[in-house]
Amino acid sequence: MDNISPPTSISDIRGHLEILASACNRFQMVSLARKLEAAQTLLSENPPIDVAVLGQFKAGKSSFLNNLIGQNVLPVGAIPVTTAITRVQYGIREKALIRHFNGAITEIPLAEIVQFTSEAENPGNSKNVAIVDIELPSMQDYQGLRLVDTPGLGSVYKYHQSTSEEWLPSVGTAILAVSSDRPLSEHDLDLIRELTSHTPNIILLLTKADILSPEQQNEVIAFFQQTLQRELHRILPVYLYSIKENTKEYKQRIEEDILKTICKNRDSEFFRILNYKIHTLSESCLGYLKIAMQSSLQADMNRENLRAQILNEKVNEDLVREELGIIAREHQRQTRPMIETYLEQFRSPLTKKAIKKLEMDITSWRGNLWKLSRKYETWVSETLSEELRLISKNEHSHFLGTMKKAHASFSRALEAFCKFLNDNIETVLGVKMAEVDWKIDVMEPNHPDISFTKPFDIHLDLIWFLIPMFLFRKVFERHFIANVPKEATINISRLAYQWEKSVNNAIEEMRLQAINYIHEELATIENLISGTKGQTDEIKKLIIQIEKASF
Repeated sequence: MDNISPPTSISDIRGHLEILASACNRFQMVSLARKLEAAQTLLSENPPIDVAVLGQFKAGKSSFLNNLIGQNVLPVGAIPVTTAITRVQYGIREKALIRHFNGAITEIPLAEIVQFTSEAENPGNSKNVAIVDIELPSMQDYQGLRLVDTPGLGSVYKYHQSTSEEWLPSVGTAILAVSSDRPLSEHDLDLIRELTSHTPNIILLLTKADILSPEQQNEVIAFFQQTLQRELHRILPVYLYSIKENTKEYKQRIEEDILKTICKNRDSEFFRILNYKIHTLSESCLGYLKIAMQSSLQADMNRENLRAQILNEKVNEDLVREELGIIAREHQRQTRPMIETYLEQFRSPLTKKAIKKLEMDITSWRGNLWKLSRKYETWVSETLSEELRLISKNEHSHFLGTMKKAHASFSRALEAFCKFLNDNIETVLGVKMAEVDWKIDVMEPNHPDISFTKPFDIHLDLIWFLIPMFLFRKVFERHFIANVPKEATINISRLAYQWEKSVNNAIEEMRLQAINYIHEELATIENLISGTKGQTDEIKKLIIQIEKASF
């Protein structure tokens, strides 16, 4: 853990935060709003320290917390189940409080929380759950902290990702869970970068350690540290965990090194964390104020020329929007052909399998043409739908090529925009921008529904009563069988279309994310340039105040 000197008093923190809030509000630093709000909330409420377990979907976060707590209070499953931030802390009696986005609070029995926290019972967080607070008498040894279960990053559900990321500025101690069956990913590194601006306490937790031998465990830890040193120029503590082997040993180490240490030094640790948040907020605020000061110094001479030099054609919002639109359209145009080409390999095997099954099933069908055609429709619906669902499930990763390529293109465009803007500011004003960690979320789209077609034209279906089935049954059985290749082709094409829509919607979502990043940053710079005339002395005073309070 980093060593940052704690503040001398709560009044020092409050005074420093008031200065920062004044500066952010005065100069409309919209990109710092989340950090500022989180620090203000922590200061006003003085809550337990949040020890948050974060990480990718299926990293074992909920299982780890259940095991640590000693009872299964958090839902676990093979699909994304945690839909809302869930906090567990000490209470004199066992209870759960559901906090909704509209401010309403409902107390429920602990056994019912799955109705509000699982994807199955609360799809898309349709019940508008903001936070679930659980109180347990068994948490008595951990008074002063809250264990926080977060929705998995990288799940197929976009709201999961946004819920976790919106909450990050509030984190006290971050435990990043990484599964032993997955390497340390670029998404994990991005999350560590993001966490660095919110907390001094970041810990890696290697879950499912039982699948690795002791030698492999050491190799993985060494790899983690090498990667962190190379990519982030820092080392983080790494802890092992398994709910199957050596659990007691792993649990005891985490309790002694992390949880009990926090509880023992709760007040000083809380101040240290809060001071860290304000320190990083100060650095960002100072960077913007230096831009504002240089802008103000030059404003009276040639404000429009200054603006034109900084916000030139390379960082023009309309032009960047157009570029992002071109990127999106180019990749969306390629989605359908790519998916159709890949699915073509399944058409013939699917057709053969369906025909074979129909030849076996149709012998047991009874009734006239109307009944047979309805039976066939049902059979098509059940058989082809199931087969296509399996293809969709097993092969979905192959449908995401254009989405991943679009993500890379959007990321490059953002990096180029950021470099142009920073270069302009440094050239014109002689100051460097504070680093901004912009990243575009890659979210896998939902699996589309499977559809099917009617086997007969309506005019033929209407004359069923005229057709003697004892004479023509074999004819219509052959017709049903001959119709299967068409059904397979049509529905594979529809599956391609449905995946095309899902993937292209994901590309559009990424485009909107990129536009939002650019808009917020340009809005902040624009406000600093256009709103600082004649304010040099005021800005200087703010800079001095913030620097004095920080250092």
